[in-house]
Amino acid sequence: MRLLARLNRPWVHFLLLGTLLFWLQGRLFPAPLPTIGPLPEARIAALKEQWFTAVGRPPSDEQMAKLIDAELDRDMLYQRALELELHLYDPVVYQRLLRNMFFLGLGEGMTEQERYEQALEMRLHLGDEVVKRRMIQVVEQLLLAANPPAAPSEAELAVEFNERQEELRRPPRYTVEHIYFNRDREADVASVIDQINSTGLTPTEARELSSPFLPGYRFVRQTPDQLARHFGSAFVLNLLEAQPEANAWVGPVRSTYGQHYVYVSEIVPARAATLDEVRPLLERDLKSRARATALEDSIARMRQDYEVLR
Repeated sequence: MRLLARLNRPWVHFLLLGTLLFWLQGRLFPAPLPTIGPLPEARIAALKEQWFTAVGRPPSDEQMAKLIDAELDRDMLYQRALELELHLYDPVVYQRLLRNMFFLGLGEGMTEQERYEQALEMRLHLGDEVVKRRMIQVVEQLLLAANPPAAPSEAELAVEFNERQEELRRPPRYTVEHIYFNRDREADVASVIDQINSTGLTPTEARELSSPFLPGYRFVRQTPDQLARHFGSAFVLNLLEAQPEANAWVGPVRSTYGQHYVYVSEIVPARAATLDEVRPLLERDLKSRARATALEDSIARMRQDYEVLR
């Protein structure tokens, strides 16, 4: 009875009514969400220009929509960074703002801390793309720390390995030595080859008949791609078309530099890769994919905290 008597007082009624009204106001009239976007026309035009420069053609409507969404996400992440005041604690931002003050010729006679505080007062951090990229990177790191991607399992590795068998196939490897004829000596090619064959010269002995070749004369267990880096892709194509055999001369083989008489001492055939050989590659790719998915999920949840205008 005493408790009811105490509750039956005007000030208690006023407090309870105020609390109820405050709760109802929050439920029925929530505070507006922070707004992100829309992008100004100048930024949309810049996105189109960047796409055209990279791809060589204008983006489709679908591609343009994805570009705009990605840019709005960047703005949202940057806004979150500013809300958390991450720019006040990041050493990269600190050094960047000091550098900007130096290039602007401002803050002479000030200490570093004073110049930094002056840069913040001038809001230099809001117009610097380097600062923006850094702050977005920090927010992404925080999101991943809160929602870390799981390490790839053995089952996931096995599935990835099986699906990428053709891509992961180990290429053939060739051990070759060559005699090089630059363009000024192309008339000598036939006679030099006859001399090598008739006298049975070894590749090392025949090297005295070669023109100088800067990359070298002997290449051990090279893939076609590696050979192409030394001789050019035309050489590799012509060599493979000649169907070389181990322990035999082949040629002349033309390259972009001239012609080559090639001794193939070893051919290691192409073969399927083993899981252990490609495990680091698969783990890296799976981790990267999981990281992207975890980040995408976190950004999607963050969008609920903002009103994004497209």
